[in-house]
Amino acid sequence: MHVLVTGGAGYIGSHTAKALAAAGHVPVVMDSLERGHRWAVRWGPLVEANLADREALRRVFADYRIEAVIHFAAYIAVGESVHQVGRYLRNNFVSTLNVLEAMEEAGVSRIVFSSTAAIYGDPKQVPIPEDHPTAPVSPYGESKLMVERALSWYAACHGFSAACLRYFNAAGADPDGETGEVHEPETHLIPLALDAAMGRRPPLEIYGTDYATPDGTAIRDYVHVSDLAAAHLLALDYLRGHAGFVAFNLGTGTGVTVREVLSTIEQVVGRPVPARECGRRAGDSPVLVADPRKAFAELGWQPRLSSLRTIVETAARWHTTR
Repeated sequence: MHVLVTGGAGYIGSHTAKALAAAGHVPVVMDSLERGHRWAVRWGPLVEANLADREALRRVFADYRIEAVIHFAAYIAVGESVHQVGRYLRNNFVSTLNVLEAMEEAGVSRIVFSSTAAIYGDPKQVPIPEDHPTAPVSPYGESKLMVERALSWYAACHGFSAACLRYFNAAGADPDGETGEVHEPETHLIPLALDAAMGRRPPLEIYGTDYATPDGTAIRDYVHVSDLAAAHLLALDYLRGHAGFVAFNLGTGTGVTVREVLSTIEQVVGRPVPARECGRRAGDSPVLVADPRKAFAELGWQPRLSSLRTIVETAARWHTTR
């Protein structure tokens, strides 16, 4: 298939493009390169355009005979979204409507959407199942939930088949070293800690050391980015035989603390991670862990590279060689 990968020059998008190509598909990447990277587009054509450009979208569907869409393109910084609400809603939600309208015009009805555990907000139960109430605590999370709701209506009213993959904490890098995580500004714990250990950044800030967790720091569910990429291919196949709207949590079902992550990084790189303790950040939950059993059962997905040690080893190789 020719699959349109919006945001395919980004972190998870580039890994998924590689997985698509390995499976015999043609990933057609559409990315403005505002936050993506030209070097990350290695497995198919690049269309450099913004999703706000409706005519560019129409041309992509016509020129490349697109048969399905995997939609990653979005701003992802939670803190930034609080200060730039309109920008986040326009980019993440309004631009998605442009994609959906272009799909409808082209007669394309299958879409896999890059969603997030941020739609759940402050969890009422852990592990978090897909039917947990949704109550985002940031404009970023709200923008993703708005897209999910739009997709459910497109499925109900226009016959779309839509799978929403709700990531927990994406981490790690391509085991072959061909692509990896580069954000600017970087907000994710593992690359920040690796850079601090290598002296590229100031000491890491640990936000909150007084949570009711084994070592006082927050617990998160880390899933390897290559495992996430594999889930997108499984979701595409799933949609061949399942119409309508469906959502899946993507996580391991196991959480680790910030201090456990730092300890593993120190073991892998053989250097201390300079860090300083700070107060809790508003909106941070003590524990965010997925209940991924639905993805296991219905997609046949298994996170094969998502041990903390493997995540850190692949990330460290990427960050020390790039």
